[in-house]
Amino acid sequence: MKPTDNNSYRHILKYTGIFGGVQGLNILMGVVRNKIVAVLLGTDGMGLISLFNSTVRLVSDATNLGLSMSAVRELSAAYEQGDKLILQQKIRIIRTWSLLTALAGMLVCMVLAPLFNRFTFAWGDHTLHFVALSPTIAFLSLAAGETSILKATRQLRRLALLSVYGVLGALLTSVPLFYIWRQAAIVPAIVIAAVIQLLLVITFSLRLYPLDIRFNRRTLREGYGMVSLGVAFVMAGILGSAADFIIRSYLSHAGELHTVGLYNVGFMVTMTYAGMVFHGMETDYFPRLSGVKHTGTTLNILVNRQIEVSILLISPLLVAMTVALPLLVPLLFSQEFGPVIGMMRGSILAMYLRALSLPIEYIALSRGNSRAYLVQEGFAAVLLVVSVVTGFHFGGLTATGYSITIATLLELIFVLFLTYYKYGYRLSRRAFRLMLLQTGLGLATLLSVLGLDGLAYWLVGAALVGVSGTLSWRLCRPT
Repeated sequence: MKPTDNNSYRHILKYTGIFGGVQGLNILMGVVRNKIVAVLLGTDGMGLISLFNSTVRLVSDATNLGLSMSAVRELSAAYEQGDKLILQQKIRIIRTWSLLTALAGMLVCMVLAPLFNRFTFAWGDHTLHFVALSPTIAFLSLAAGETSILKATRQLRRLALLSVYGVLGALLTSVPLFYIWRQAAIVPAIVIAAVIQLLLVITFSLRLYPLDIRFNRRTLREGYGMVSLGVAFVMAGILGSAADFIIRSYLSHAGELHTVGLYNVGFMVTMTYAGMVFHGMETDYFPRLSGVKHTGTTLNILVNRQIEVSILLISPLLVAMTVALPLLVPLLFSQEFGPVIGMMRGSILAMYLRALSLPIEYIALSRGNSRAYLVQEGFAAVLLVVSVVTGFHFGGLTATGYSITIATLLELIFVLFLTYYKYGYRLSRRAFRLMLLQTGLGLATLLSVLGLDGLAYWLVGAALVGVSGTLSWRLCRPT
């Protein structure tokens, strides 16, 4: 069966490039913001932001009923059918349930504020800070519902603009606040960023689909299907956010706030900055994957092509990042963050594995198989917590980076077996060869930067960047 044009290399390259480029622009603005924040607030301030954000994500994931993901799947099916009445009906259901989850999430955050304070911080009383953050949960829930509408209806260019405007708005509002009030501005800055995101997304979505919310038995009853499917997504989200919460709380107690700030920067640079190539997956790849009705050849081709493009695009970036870390960290943050370079080098290898595993993990999600999705996400969350705790206990932050890579490898092996057993997915030989080739170059780069210094360091590093980039350019074949 011949895949449709939407599943061709050209389409994947186009939209991966668009959203990767948008994410790159967002990262550039984020770099400016983080540099200013690092200078104004230091590692303690970065650690404080990390602890607040991890708590917000935990509550948000625990109370949004997984609507942001299950809604995309439901709406994508309605959109593909071309029935406007069914599509409008499902949008009404999503908006109604999003409002309910928004109110519930805000209430939960307010009620559990004393508990979050006790488990998150080893010093001071931050209960009122968590109460003040509670509206953020509501704003995030409402924004997620509207964003799912734009994703499912393929409003890709609008989503790209929305992403840029959101980061720019956060930059322009938070920096003056941090400059004037320093750490006291952290909570207001988080809330304002969520408000900006919500205002932007409803500006786009309401133009396409006017607001229609109905609190009646029919709307609530028809939403139960999405909610029941979303329960596993909620549990998976809770596991992921809980893992993030546990890790940062552990580091806060086992080390200090300074350690949390370093870990957050290391995780952000490797997993977020390097992962900008993956940004288009949820926006473009997941709706396309959800549109494939059956497992088999078409699904395998789609997944394998996404893997190939992801590996080829991200590999040169990872090699360049490994070489340039001694320059990047002081440039992006400050000299105070130098001790985290060892962790970054170890965890960059995990990104090669993520380029392979992430497209495969979306299979269960696109099939609506909540149990399989929950199993694979739960396994990943447990592995991450164990790897970070073990690595930090035996070797500090540097060992933590390498332990994250080991955990990611185990996760990949597990996901490959799971998807083969349930969906008959098979990794293509081409994707496997590309993975071995580029990962080998990544490992050679790591060994080089650890064993060389001075002029030899930069010459060998530049040569490896050139080799990885040339291979990706020659092997990436749009059709």
